[in-house]
Amino acid sequence: MIDEALSAGAAARRLGVAVTTLRTWHQRYGLGPSRHVPGQHRRYTAQDLDRLEVMLRLTSQGVAPAEAAAWARRTPVPVPVSAPASPPAAELIPAEPIPAEPIPGQGPIPGQGPDGGGHTIALGPVEPAARGLARAAMRLDAGLMRDILNDSIQANGVIVTWNEVAMPVLIGIGERYEATLRFVEVEHLVSRCLTEVLSAVPRPPSSVVTRVLLAAADEDQHILPLEALAAALAEVGVPTRMLGARVPPQALDNAITRTGPAAVILWSSVPHASRSEQLARVAAHPHPPLLLAAAGPGWRHSTFPAGVHHLTSLVQAFDLARAAAR
Repeated sequence: MIDEALSAGAAARRLGVAVTTLRTWHQRYGLGPSRHVPGQHRRYTAQDLDRLEVMLRLTSQGVAPAEAAAWARRTPVPVPVSAPASPPAAELIPAEPIPAEPIPGQGPIPGQGPDGGGHTIALGPVEPAARGLARAAMRLDAGLMRDILNDSIQANGVIVTWNEVAMPVLIGIGERYEATLRFVEVEHLVSRCLTEVLSAVPRPPSSVVTRVLLAAADEDQHILPLEALAAALAEVGVPTRMLGARVPPQALDNAITRTGPAAVILWSSVPHASRSEQLARVAAHPHPPLLLAAAGPGWRHSTFPAGVHHLTSLVQAFDLARAAAR
């Protein structure tokens, strides 16, 4: 318990969360600062912090934010050391599957079962943040998805967030599509939120020379893993040049000629978009990069030219690109 009233920044530091998280909890759930001095910003009291501690503990255990907030508003003190056995109007999120809920104002979701398994994302044993992301995804709650991803990146970094939060949900959505031929809109919104959050990771200053070139194979449109790699490298001060999706071989040649990168990573998510000739063309460039890598599952059955690295994980791509950029 503390006696002084705290600013939003000080409260966030005390709790170990982002200021944006506190603002979201204030705006959405009414868990804001209560002390008010005329002419000054409101400040967080000890009782406010107790409520926020409840919110933080429950959401970390998988309780939906709205439900955790309802409990926190009813529990000024003391802070519980574990999730309540029976929170009022709340239930703990099951480990699997994650049920979708009606979007406010849009009526109930049709009954479950006929589509081959219901409105769920089966995740198995995952981090609470992944369960929360899955729940928000099935509700098409873009704001909450961004909050979860931002908080995870700030707490654990891009690589952990990608591997332990984003990937399980993306895989789960893909499996739901395979079973139901539905929920494409969920995949699109999750992907968009990931792009926005990864793009918001601060980049190194322009004074740092960019030596890593990232591009998708010709005709490949899926570049989320490249965006994750760019953000992860940015966290350690390594800038990248991202050409994006569907980069024609001649355009890639031109970019290499003009920028002289130390590392070129070519991503392919599907076999029809990956051709070893693209890699051979880069390897035969008059000024080839020190590191030429083929990343992604699309290269699985390819025969690689000599010296080409086949990358199978974000960590592997991160380590090699970081080393080449030194």
